[in-house]
Amino acid sequence: MDGGNQSTVSEFELLGLCHSWNIQILLFIVFLTFYLVILFGNAIILIIIIVDPHLHSPMYFFLVNLSFFDMWLSSVTTPKMITDFFREDKTISFGGCMCQILFVHFIAGSEMVLLVVMAYDRYVAICKPLHYSILMSLHRCIGLVVTAWTAGFLHGISQMVVIVQLSFCGPRKIDSFFCDIPLVIKLACMDSSDMGALMNADSGIVAVTCFILVLISYPYILLTVFQSSKTGAFKALSTCTAHITVVVIFFVPCIFIYVWPLNITWFDKFLAVFYSIFTPLLNPIIYTLRNKEMKSAMQRFRNYYKDSQENC
Repeated sequence: MDGGNQSTVSEFELLGLCHSWNIQILLFIVFLTFYLVILFGNAIILIIIIVDPHLHSPMYFFLVNLSFFDMWLSSVTTPKMITDFFREDKTISFGGCMCQILFVHFIAGSEMVLLVVMAYDRYVAICKPLHYSILMSLHRCIGLVVTAWTAGFLHGISQMVVIVQLSFCGPRKIDSFFCDIPLVIKLACMDSSDMGALMNADSGIVAVTCFILVLISYPYILLTVFQSSKTGAFKALSTCTAHITVVVIFFVPCIFIYVWPLNITWFDKFLAVFYSIFTPLLNPIIYTLRNKEMKSAMQRFRNYYKDSQENC
């Protein structure tokens, strides 16, 4: 590497998820299928929301950004993991490792802030419906999304800037399928315990703060829902339940990794797989199966496609 980095390590070795060839073949098939479903499912959500004017509202504007984040988050680590199943030498360059750290924390940080924004949108829609069009104007929505992107970028770049200054002289083995801060810091040529705790605290504070902000909004939402009509309450609860489910499956693994690490290798790998693959996989399923408007939009899209085929 360059002199500014003072590193004698030009690449790292990823140990992956397992060492059994048969299991790796099985995992290749499973994760390749999951990755294609992630891309296809989130792409369908993006297309339907963009082309269907019935879905041009703040909630679906945020959902478009969430689907984009999910596709990107999975794409940072999953293609490398899938191809590594067929490689004996599972290496990643120093630059590639730093890029993974940057983009994982950039996207994850942005998605955390976006989930807070989506909770705020539901709070305004349910608790202040008469002011919704003013409080959630197009200008305000764009500003909130830009804030999420900016906050995620600042979080990601702050993590990478610290890591890239460290000196690595061996060992170079990372017991995971991608580069993450807690594992990379352990390989630095220094006592990394304080640095690791500081970097974990940085990520943990972001995760916990966003999680608490989301949780704060829901007592107000639920109180308002139970005081409203049964029809409105059912619709609101359906939307909120989908959002709460997404929040839980995204935040809980991150909190266990950075705030309350158990330092159990197989469990850490499971959590990493969960938030990088299963969360992007579950999000489109949750938002389509539990959302009547999305179901109706998908039906209109199918009907339009059939009519186009018949006219041709």
